[in-house]
Amino acid sequence: MQTSEYVFYSGSVEQTQALAEALAHKLTGGAVITLSGDLGAGKTSFVQGLARGLGVKRNVNSPTFTIIKEYQGTQFPLYHIDAYRLEDETEDFGLEEYVYGDGVTVIEWPERIASHLPEEHLHIRIEKRGETERNIYLIPHGERFVKLVKEVLA
Repeated sequence: MQTSEYVFYSGSVEQTQALAEALAHKLTGGAVITLSGDLGAGKTSFVQGLARGLGVKRNVNSPTFTIIKEYQGTQFPLYHIDAYRLEDETEDFGLEEYVYGDGVTVIEWPERIASHLPEEHLHIRIEKRGETERNIYLIPHGERFVKLVKEVLA
């Protein structure tokens, strides 16, 4: 299946978070977003905007040392997973419960657990262009996410 790629230019952390917040307003429970980018690219800032859009009231930060952080939104939970520290793809920490659950799941370093990802998901890659400028690539996998991305970027 041909996968399209959409690019959003962000000139600031606020614009990155606004994009994520707009996406959050369109998401439904069970949505999986994979997130990649170099250190300092803005992945945590993106998740903070997503959390705000989902109605999360707590402070959101990177789950680097805990692997997963759970936040309660107004309609459904947000699960923020950092797969970087997983020893191997078969390490069992209940991933399926999150990926196939009723919340919104965001996975950083998705290549570490690629075989566990659902076919339908939204991949987002953040690329630094300067001090605050970013290119945010939205790569939808599945019609549900193609429609969502088109609506948000319209």
